[in-house]
Amino acid sequence: MKTIFCKQVAVMGILLLFLYNTSATITHPQTDVLLTYALHDSMIKNSTADAEETTSSVKLQLPVKQFVHTYLDTHDEMLESIQQKNSSSFKLIQKILVKKGIPAELMYLAVVESKMKNTATSGAGAAGIWQLMPVTARSLGLKVNGKTDQRRNIYYSTVAAADYLQELYEQFDDWLLVVAAYNCGSGNVYKAIKLSGSREFWKLQYFLPAETRNHVKRFIATHFYYKGEGSFATLTKKERITHMATLKEMVTENNTTEKTVIASNVHFIWMLIAELDGGMIFELRK
Repeated sequence: MKTIFCKQVAVMGILLLFLYNTSATITHPQTDVLLTYALHDSMIKNSTADAEETTSSVKLQLPVKQFVHTYLDTHDEMLESIQQKNSSSFKLIQKILVKKGIPAELMYLAVVESKMKNTATSGAGAAGIWQLMPVTARSLGLKVNGKTDQRRNIYYSTVAAADYLQELYEQFDDWLLVVAAYNCGSGNVYKAIKLSGSREFWKLQYFLPAETRNHVKRFIATHFYYKGEGSFATLTKKERITHMATLKEMVTENNTTEKTVIASNVHFIWMLIAELDGGMIFELRK
């Protein structure tokens, strides 16, 4: 009798430990996923192995696939060189963008704009790694005069560029349109939207200047070169919504599977206890 009682106590301990560990197991992945939904679109990160199982990677869109392959075949050595020379700058830019609530992946826009050269100056007068025009730079709080040009300071220019990107995102709610507007101005993007009757980049792109539509595609190509995959920064709003819906379905399916496994295991342990002492199970349920 004493032996049976000890076995019952031991099994009850196993049950309680199992239920505790099970609760911890299903809570963290679900919490991680729910938290990612609260983050800014493309700042979603796979912080745990469980989270990685519920997060699908962002694939290269078919309309830009050929452009990206051709671009990377031609510019892979240049992009590699830029990465090697600007490791610390990338880290600084990423830190500033994230602090400002901008997806870290927008740092690749600076690569497209200037190849990360502070000395870069366009024929129109845009300067620095973010290629800001004097009027735009001043409106964002930068000093641009005969003695000082903060467009050529990585820290100050990135803070200003982040503010500008945020302004554009508030207008378009679409990162590809933000990249387009950064290049040709909001007015031209609104004009393309009106002429095309669509806010989808892939439909309105032909109503934009050729330089702008290629600028957006170069951004996507550069993103895929450095990250090996896309993010919400490389998707249109419609594509982003579809991707999020897929993630939610995956989370639901995973949670359902976990609950089924948990229920089966709990049932097994209850049966084990009942086998040791049939009466004890009913007392416990009361």
